Amino acid sequence: MAKVDPRKPKGKMSTYAFFVQTCREEPKKNPEVPLNSAEFSKTCPERWKTSKSNEMAKANKVRYDREMKDYGSVKGGKKEDPNAFKTPPSGFFLLCSEFCPKIRSTNSGISTGDVAKKLGEIWNNLSDSEKQPYITKAAELKETEEKDVADYVSLRGSVTAPRVPLKLLKRRRKRKMRKLCLLVNSLE
Repeated sequence: MAKVDPRKPKGKMSTYAFFVQTCREEPKKNPEVPLNSAEFSKTCPERWKTSKSNEMAKANKVRYDREMKDYGSVKGGKKEDPNAFKTPPSGFFLLCSEFCPKIRSTNSGISTGDVAKKLGEIWNNLSDSEKQPYITKAAELKETEEKDVADYVSLRGSVTAPRVPLKLLKRRRKRKMRKLCLLVNSLE
């Protein structure tokens, strides 16, 4: 079951829901008339058709919008660190980044699903030795990413961690990527 944020405002009600709520409160004000649910469910829609007031629903919408503005985001989840590292691509995705532009250029107007199918066929038709450069490149990317994440975590561990070294880490990672690409291209 999903966790519900207790601080999140109640949802806004529709105009009809507000109308039904006010109709249910009327018999409570007049206790002599009993509330018959069958009769109520017949008369309430008829009264709705003749009613033209929706001021309460508009007021509720204003309340909801104000509370949501104070609440913050709609999701209410924790904010992600924009400097956090992304998971490095697998060998298949490295192949996809290489072959996808070629497939799109040869087959103009092809859908994304069809491109994905063709890329899957290409990957499945490759032998293990042909897949090996992509797999080794992915492994090296993963290894460098693990080192960078360890450095990143060690920097973020202290409260007064400077921001500049993180930028240097990203530059170092880009340099390693370029060297790695040159190495893989020279092996081919």
